[in-house]
Amino acid sequence: MNRMNPKVDAFLRKARQWKKEYTKLRMIVLDSQLAEELKWGQPCYTFKGKNVVLIHGFKEYCALLFFKGALLQDTRGILIRQTENVQAARQIRFTNVRQIIKMESVLKTYIKQAIEVEKAGLKVQLKKTAEYKIPEEFQIKLDKNPALKTAFEALTPGRQRAYIFYFSAPKQSKTRESRVEKCMQQILKGKGLND
Repeated sequence: MNRMNPKVDAFLRKARQWKKEYTKLRMIVLDSQLAEELKWGQPCYTFKGKNVVLIHGFKEYCALLFFKGALLQDTRGILIRQTENVQAARQIRFTNVRQIIKMESVLKTYIKQAIEVEKAGLKVQLKKTAEYKIPEEFQIKLDKNPALKTAFEALTPGRQRAYIFYFSAPKQSKTRESRVEKCMQQILKGKGLND
């Protein structure tokens, strides 16, 4: 099952940053029973069609991302939650290939554990949209405008969360209010933040 995918070969040839790190991480992951694919433009490793781990890079670091990392036993304290809004995925970050080489056996243990999570069919209990705090500026608009409230409630949970996060982000009330105003028509049309 550890065949190399030609699409990942092409990805590695084109990589300008993290090429050595990606190559080493690939060899480590391929030592498991996962199938290699290219998803979202990144090397992705699956078990029976289910995403288990992804290799990706950013400006400051590259990472091994576990899709259900929240369910792993992080005995080494190395799993990182990308942002406070990420519920399931966790990363292990690297800034050079030496770190990866040094952690190879630990990485294999975490990968094996992630495969066991998938085999067991475990799922991350995701927070419901209703559990997120709606910013006061948006709640006022929802209370005053029944059509807006109906339209917002008709959106998918993911679209609702995207608006809640977007409206909550600014520190100043005036900026939050401005964002709500700009998005009201889009919500009334049944569209998400990025539609």
